[in-house]
This record gives sequence, C-alpha cells and structure tokens, in this order.
Amino acid sequence: MQTVPRVLIVKTSSMGDVVHALPMVSDIARAHPGATIDWVVEEGFAAIPRLHPAVARVIPVAVRRWRKRLAAPGTWREWRATKGALRAQRYDRIVDCQGLIKSAWLARCARGPVAGPDAASAREPLAACFYGERIGVPQALHAIERNRRIGAAAFGYTPDGPPRFGLKPAAIDGELRALADERPYAALLTNASRATKLWPDERWAAVEAWLAQRGLRSLLFWGSDEEGVRTCARAAGMRDAEVAPRAPLDAIAAVLAGARVVVGLDTGLAHLAAAVGAPTVGIYCDYDPALVGITGDAPCESLGGVDRAPSAAEVIAAIERVLAASPVR
Repeated sequence: MQTVPRVLIVKTSSMGDVVHALPMVSDIARAHPGATIDWVVEEGFAAIPRLHPAVARVIPVAVRRWRKRLAAPGTWREWRATKGALRAQRYDRIVDCQGLIKSAWLARCARGPVAGPDAASAREPLAACFYGERIGVPQALHAIERNRRIGAAAFGYTPDGPPRFGLKPAAIDGELRALADERPYAALLTNASRATKLWPDERWAAVEAWLAQRGLRSLLFWGSDEEGVRTCARAAGMRDAEVAPRAPLDAIAAVLAGARVVVGLDTGLAHLAAAVGAPTVGIYCDYDPALVGITGDAPCESLGGVDRAPSAAEVIAAIERVLAASPVR
C-alpha cells in the first residue's frame, strides 16, 4: 500500500453506527498523514462524516429510499449517478466496517481491494463473501473498538490510546443561535426510534426540574412530526424547557457541542453529542451499554441495560458526576 493511500470507508447507517466509525478515521489519518479518505453514507447522515477534517469527500447513498421505489425511473438515475461517484477514483483500500450485504455490495461497486469483517464477525455473515480481506473482531467488543480493529488490520497499524472523534462542528446561526446564546443550557434527547428505548415522561420531568433548580434551562430536540407533538407535550409539563426548532443535523451537532450537559436515550444524537465533546449521560432501556455505551472526549456515563431502565435519581447522580468532572462551558 502507498504511504499516502486513497481510502474509501463504507459505513452507511444508522446515525450511531456512523458516529462509532469516526475514531477509525482519526486512527487512519494519524497512521498515514495526508491520506485521502472518502466515505459512503446514507444521505440523511451525510453531515456527520463531513464534520471530520480528515474526510475529503462524502458520497451519499439512498438505499433506504431506493428500496421503497425500485420501479421508479428516478431511482435508477440516482443509482447510476452514485455508481459513477463510487467508481470515479481507484482506491488503495476500501473498508466496509458495517458488515451488511448492502454495505458489502456498495463496497464492491467501487474500484479497489475490499476489506471487511469475516463471517463470524459480520452482522450478516454472507457479507464476508464480498471481501478480499476478511478480518476477525470479537462480537463482545464495544462498536467503536470493533471499527478501530478493522481499520488497524486493514492498514497495518496498532490503535493508540483512547478513541478520538476529531469533529469540528460548524458555527450556530439563526434561531438556534438565539436559543444557545440566551443562557446556559442542557440538552434532553427524549425520543427514540423504538418504543422499547423510551424512558417515562415523569422521570424526564424530574431530571429537568433538577437542572432548572441549578439554573440550566433544557432544550428538547425532535425529528419527525409525531416526535414533535410528543416533545411539545413533554416540555409543557416542565419548569424551564424549550423545544428547539427542526434543524439540519450539522446545526444540531453545533448546539449539542455547546451544552453544559446532554442527557439522552440510546440514540444517534446522544452518541453525536459525546462525539462533539459534550458531557453526556446515556439512558439505556433495551440494550447493553457495554456494546454501544456513550463515548466521547468529555466525561460520559451510560446507565441501565436490557430491561433495566435507570431511575431518575440514578440519572441525576450521573449528571452531577459528569458536570463535576467537566470544566465550566
């Protein structure tokens, strides 16, 4: 491999998975200064790799949307354009760290040797058939460490030190800037893609009341219209809370970066908050945080687990700890 390689990373979704692959990019950039690193990602998450200064080009794909409209002429026009972008450069190494058949298929559409997890390590074992180099990584490792080991094996270096995300959030502007500049704030991420991830509203109210007593107003975020309705109802019962307007992902990342503390469910935004350097407390209700716990440069804690939602008192105690360990922002 060239000393300064051209690299393609394939990690398309979901948001948290994309965030977990960022330290691998930082590792590659340190091991191979000047490397050109491109990234294939679902269109809805393209803003995340663009925040990393080592990522030269982001190639958005729309596999989720294409699958719903396979017969539409526009779908095939978009795919041909995407395939052209994938094949525009020859890569010294293509790394699929997602381990799905769809991600392996995208990796093989690009030009260059492909590396990815072996059948015992991939989320879909058949994906390993697409890789020229198959890399074994233990399933019990945290997702960040799994990605780092795949990158290290593909490029021949040893991961050094804790994971570094290296994101550079954009400046806040518009209505979000007015919200962020008003006075110190916490961010509460109360929505999730699965009902089993949700935390009771009365516990959110208890956490918000504790924050309000300490002079922190809470900003609540939402994605879909349905989430917006629920979030407004949730905020109406709180002491000093405001629902943020719908905004692009990079703008939300900038607001999260400025929060005194972020408290969130096991969702992509909570992982993004930690990645941009916010002190973060993660609430887990249906998954093991040992595998995908909140990790970032600032103090972070993950509470709960499978069928073990934490109490409001436990979350408040964790907020106290991460605030005590963090410099005043």
